[in-house]
Amino acid sequence: MDSVDPLRFIFGFIFVLGLIGVMAVVLRQYARKHSLGNVGGEGRLRVIEVCYIDHKRKLVLVRRDNAEHLLLLSDGRELVIESGIVGSMMSQTETPKKSEHA
Repeated sequence: MDSVDPLRFIFGFIFVLGLIGVMAVVLRQYARKHSLGNVGGEGRLRVIEVCYIDHKRKLVLVRRDNAEHLLLLSDGRELVIESGIVGSMMSQTETPKKSEHA
């Protein structure tokens, strides 16, 4: 009877660690599907960059369609710093071509 109690403790401990591992995997998959940055690349809204000012405040650059918005997020407050910024990082296919006049 004395050898059963340590074995029961060890198997119970391994079982609980396994449950924690399964929950971690499930939560990670859930977070990927519902992430803020739109990982799949579909949709109109994207988080371009996050810059932490201190432990309470951060600057977030958000792109919606072709316009970017700079937001200051802090404890319970949101402030739009600049809105309607034209996207500065255009791909090479979107760069305007020079017209050739002779």
